[in-house]
Amino acid sequence: MEQELKGIRYQSRTYAKLETLMNRVNERSLKDAHRRQIGKKASGIDGVTKDEYGKELDRNVADLVERMKKFSYKPLPVRRTYIPKANGSLRPLGIPAYEDRLVQDVMAGILTDIYEERFLDCSHGFRPGRSAHEVVRRINRTIMTKRVNYVLEADIKGFFDNVSHDWLMKFLEHDIADKNFLRYVKRFLIAGVMEGGEFRESEKGTPQGGQISPVLANVYLHYVLDLWVEKRLKKMAKGEVHYERYADDFILMFQYENEAVQAKELLRERLGKFGLELAEDKTRVLPMGRFKGTKEAFDFLGFTFFNTLTRGGKYRLGVRTSQKKLKAKRQVVKAWLRTRLTKPVAETMELIQLMLKGHCNYYGVNGNFSMVQKYWKYVKYSSYHMLNRRHQKRTMKYEKFLRIWNHYVEKPQLTTDIWNWKPMLA
Repeated sequence: MEQELKGIRYQSRTYAKLETLMNRVNERSLKDAHRRQIGKKASGIDGVTKDEYGKELDRNVADLVERMKKFSYKPLPVRRTYIPKANGSLRPLGIPAYEDRLVQDVMAGILTDIYEERFLDCSHGFRPGRSAHEVVRRINRTIMTKRVNYVLEADIKGFFDNVSHDWLMKFLEHDIADKNFLRYVKRFLIAGVMEGGEFRESEKGTPQGGQISPVLANVYLHYVLDLWVEKRLKKMAKGEVHYERYADDFILMFQYENEAVQAKELLRERLGKFGLELAEDKTRVLPMGRFKGTKEAFDFLGFTFFNTLTRGGKYRLGVRTSQKKLKAKRQVVKAWLRTRLTKPVAETMELIQLMLKGHCNYYGVNGNFSMVQKYWKYVKYSSYHMLNRRHQKRTMKYEKFLRIWNHYVEKPQLTTDIWNWKPMLA
């Protein structure tokens, strides 16, 4: 499978359009996809789990491949579920049937290897070897060292729900000549949604939760935004323009205010052409940079970026945990601790350590120690109050709690150096 993907990457570098892709969705690649699946993942409307499908893996996969060859295979509707967002609203997720998950996994791998050779360096989300920290590092370097005076903070309203199927297929057809491969991509797009026993057609959008959705979203925004910014917006501007995108979150940085304001209007028109809309309440132009000593700040990828000074009085772009994210994470941990009242203490503390380690791994960037420590202390004292409630009539002494806490939970620390700038492509 690895050699096949290397072949795709070579072809993508060499040829304008790729052919003979569908034959790579075969018994071997589907079995590999089966081994990659998480066993405890929620099942789709078929109710089939990894263990159940794996009991007769050879027969199941052989039957699936045969149906795909005859084009009688049709993906089932995804099961719609919801997860809470930081602002209190709910984010819809689509959970595919197990068999569909395998096919999506293989097709997503093929698409990734096609487009890794074609995506621009400004695109970061859902791409191998790239992370949100790299975007934070690049924004930090750009504002600190380039002629940036204004930031266009923008948000696409309901991006994943409003992707135009027609435009997406046109973008794919620009790079892929295998009609059978494209046919199955379209079948996944129009498979529909099952919610509360009711079927809903999917005339637009790509449901979050499917393996193929992230790379399709990147393809869409590659053509709608990335190429447009690089080939038109930057060439129109007299001053410097810088751009970074992570999934459907992006930021534009400008030298001149009038060009930032103009870009906002052009961006609205550009997105509208492809069925997308700016979230006006989350879109604004604000002064930012070493020549704009304002108290303005903007949020991006869970961080707040703001103007500040070093102890020596020099300009510094500050980066800290977003207050909105911090509040949401506090609410989550508070609700979770209520569910641990009757659970084993050791198990609870081990889970707390894992949770805090994950928090440090993401938010533990230069200059953000106080915010990381703030969250760590909140979890610590909330855990103490939770354990006290377990004892009802008698109170756990704080000294005893500290012995338990210190045994299981590591102290907060910074984990990512965003000031250690790596070479950036022009």
